[in-house]
Amino acid sequence: MEALSFMVVSGFLGAGKTTTMIALAEHMNKTFGETAIIANDLGANLVDTNLTQTSGCTVTEIANGCICYQMDNVVDQLRRLRDKDNAVFVMSDIPGCGVGALDHVYHTLARDHAEEFKLAPFTVIVDPERLRMIMPEKADINLPEELVYLLQLQLEEADAVVLNKCDLLTPEEQERYVDFLKTAVPDVPVLCISARERTGIEALADFITTNTTALKNFSVRNNHEFELAEAKLTWYNRRMFMKTLNEGKIDMNAVADDVIEEIRMGLIEKKRNVPHLKTFATSGNGDFNKASLIGVDYDIEYEQKFLRDHKNMRMIINARAVCESRVLARIVDDAIDEVCGRYGLDCQIFFTECFGMADEGR
Repeated sequence: MEALSFMVVSGFLGAGKTTTMIALAEHMNKTFGETAIIANDLGANLVDTNLTQTSGCTVTEIANGCICYQMDNVVDQLRRLRDKDNAVFVMSDIPGCGVGALDHVYHTLARDHAEEFKLAPFTVIVDPERLRMIMPEKADINLPEELVYLLQLQLEEADAVVLNKCDLLTPEEQERYVDFLKTAVPDVPVLCISARERTGIEALADFITTNTTALKNFSVRNNHEFELAEAKLTWYNRRMFMKTLNEGKIDMNAVADDVIEEIRMGLIEKKRNVPHLKTFATSGNGDFNKASLIGVDYDIEYEQKFLRDHKNMRMIINARAVCESRVLARIVDDAIDEVCGRYGLDCQIFFTECFGMADEGR
């Protein structure tokens, strides 16, 4: 049996990892006739449904709804995708920054499952806004220096660096960003794409399907600087169901917007930040709302809003915050309580995950 190709896509927070994987899967399925599948921590819940439907991509969970990768489970899931879904290429994004995934995921698969899985280049996606933090201008977007360190580490562990959102750059700006990356990591290929506009995808697909990982000897174990950086960050993942108490239909776009705004204000009050926050809400029948926030100083970005009013919605909140876990948990709880009272909603919580890497018992 031919080995299944597997690729981890890491990247800067908010760099467009998922949209890049969708574009790649669409190209590979149409061009090579292969079954390319996207596997992430939350399945299709945080993926733009319109994109997956029109591209024909399959999106599935790889971590049973949890944020962290448990390698025995990942191996079982990869075997299932290969044997039951006929996958020949699986792409998986590491939530948040993903530093250390090369050591934890790639080296484990290479050591214990070399005959089963072919490891495609460990690919790191960057975007212009975040990249400016480590460029000479040192853009200040109110994130701690430790997070800058994590972004730099990602570049160093990459087999390939992909500069996304190039449609937002002039040719001169793109050249400047590429020159910086080639100076920062001179041994790593740099490819330019716009995942949304589907430019540069063919060259990227050709690179990842004709190359394998270099399996760099990159480890963050017993790295005190890395531990200090990770200690600044908290993972957050919640699934819930909201419904109107009077069974009437209301503007659920306003509800989703206010949930994010209340979280933003709570973080500002505590002098904390959230470089990565995504929400996905659906009321069924293909109507959904998907939003993201890349910092307390930024506007909410919407990929899709509800097309009509609804009396209920299922909602997911997924975040990587520069905030202690207990503080973040309280901020989100208070935000939801405030919004539910404002709109006359009942909220049922199905699942909550909130922890920092330094938390005891995580």
